[in-house]
Amino acid sequence: MKETDNRNKVIVRTSVIGIIANVFLAAFKAVIGLTTNSIAIVMDAVNNISDAASSVITIIGTKLAGKEPNKKHPFGYGRIEYLSAMIISILVLYAGVTAFIESVKKIIHPEQPDYSVVSLIIVAVAVLVKIILGLFVKSTGKKVNSDSLVNSGSDALLDSIISASTLAAAAIFLIFHVSLEAWLGAIIALVIIKSGFEMLKETLSKILGERVDAELARDIKKTILDYEEVNGVYDLVMHNYGPDSYNGSVHIEVPDTLSADDLDKLLRKIQVNVYKTHNVILTAIGVYSYNTKDPEAVEARKKVNEIVSEIPNVIQMHGFYLDKAEKTVRFDFVVSFDAKDRSEVYKEVCSKVQSEFPDFKLQVTMDTDFSEEE
Repeated sequence: MKETDNRNKVIVRTSVIGIIANVFLAAFKAVIGLTTNSIAIVMDAVNNISDAASSVITIIGTKLAGKEPNKKHPFGYGRIEYLSAMIISILVLYAGVTAFIESVKKIIHPEQPDYSVVSLIIVAVAVLVKIILGLFVKSTGKKVNSDSLVNSGSDALLDSIISASTLAAAAIFLIFHVSLEAWLGAIIALVIIKSGFEMLKETLSKILGERVDAELARDIKKTILDYEEVNGVYDLVMHNYGPDSYNGSVHIEVPDTLSADDLDKLLRKIQVNVYKTHNVILTAIGVYSYNTKDPEAVEARKKVNEIVSEIPNVIQMHGFYLDKAEKTVRFDFVVSFDAKDRSEVYKEVCSKVQSEFPDFKLQVTMDTDFSEEE
């Protein structure tokens, strides 16, 4: 809880800095743009206002996301941060579309800009401020895993390029007496629109639910495999309820000699250790037992693994157990998302294994590679 509070304070503090900086920049640019009759600088000022609004949304989203879980939302409100990031993306899109419309109007009805040395110096300073602010906000966002801050930082860096472009247009006008203001405004607007679409796409992807980070999955499995009773870790599934907030389930493979009491102690240790080490709550741990007493069963496991491994798009096999008394062979296998027809892969696996063990009944489960490494 303390780590979460510190994270939220960092996000709010960084956002407040962004608001103050953008409001001042917007005010200066608006005055310069209106006095010099520069549509590009005016559009740049509007973009700064949208950045300040983005920071306000980030603060609101962070505060709401920090609410304690309750009966209606037992997993908390962490996903609100993704919604705030989505709103920021939409704001960026809106700013881009507005800027494009205004720029087109100026292309149709052009006006000559009137630059001064002071105005250009102020714009140059604004470029430096935006670069520093963008790098600061983006790096902070990555440190605390805040999509809203990362989006705001990326937008600020884009703004610095936009402001630098207005300086270039001013230089061209002063040297060659050719006004590129409106055309530059249109290009800037298209860049903003593209950036907004990319931000929105990334945020929507997280709301839909993405595959767990491969490094985190590896680390969790390694933590569980450190227990000598655990022979394998499989079927790790994690559900994201906001940045750094995961609930999940996993299967472990243990020898068939463990008692229920031994298993209970082991599972509790694993749950506590995974939470302390990775801040992931394992709500369920399934158990696969593997044959240790029957050499024939051990050989059968090796044989089935060889058969399954030769079939395209099969990533791995696990959970194998041969029961002579009930004449059953049970195992799971993981199929890659690259498979064109998963049902055909399943039929092929069952067919080949059944032909090798014709007297046994198969209990085969086809798994999805939620976190398995290919």
